[in-house]
Amino acid sequence: MEQQTQRQLFLLLSFKGTNYHGFQVQENAVTIASTVQDAVEKVFHKRLDIKGCSRTDAGVHANAFGLTLKTDQAIPCDALVRAMNVNLPADIAVFDCYEVPLDFHPRYSCKGKQYVYKIWNCSVRNPFLTDQLYHFKYPLDVNLMDQAAKAFLGEHDFSAFCSSGSSVQDHVRRITQADVTREGNIVLFSVTGNGFLYNMVRIMAGTLLLAGQGKLDYAGIVKIIEGKDRALAGQTAPAHGLCLNMVYY
Repeated sequence: MEQQTQRQLFLLLSFKGTNYHGFQVQENAVTIASTVQDAVEKVFHKRLDIKGCSRTDAGVHANAFGLTLKTDQAIPCDALVRAMNVNLPADIAVFDCYEVPLDFHPRYSCKGKQYVYKIWNCSVRNPFLTDQLYHFKYPLDVNLMDQAAKAFLGEHDFSAFCSSGSSVQDHVRRITQADVTREGNIVLFSVTGNGFLYNMVRIMAGTLLLAGQGKLDYAGIVKIIEGKDRALAGQTAPAHGLCLNMVYY
């Protein structure tokens, strides 16, 4: 019998992270990875290894999250999308699939990522958005926040925006886009870079909340970056406001 050639398939997912303890498989915890592997096992009749593009925290969402799996089965990509979605819960969906080279890695082959942090800026909470936007009831000046966000642009040592517990030694990252906009009561902080440190976007968002209240400006964020001290930056904004919006390859 002729042996099938191994293939590597790249899947793009979107998910609501509310009910999950992040992406990575953990003992005694339901994660995105373990749930996707359950679906993969039902489709391929074996528990294949999967690799993800990022280690999202508990409660973080994704609009476009890339992962790969290797198989010697000849299932077409469009059929795999349909089969996966039949076997996944309602808060996770596969929306695209294509074949990639065997040496492709969804994390290390990634050229950049865009995150969006979403804030419900209103005195009254919105029950329908509780799990997806951070409710901040005090007034925010979006123009001040956007001006301050431009301090993130360029290549910097972002040690001040990295939570303790990270094992990464190199804290230098390049940010190519950082904008704060408002759509009614929703304030959006969008940031694109070649990589991000542990809790980096959430700390950026928490720091920009200070700018939105007139407590910090562009020069203040420059000083925080230059200080390389986590204690200088703002709070780590809650996970449920964060969404991985796009991954670039």
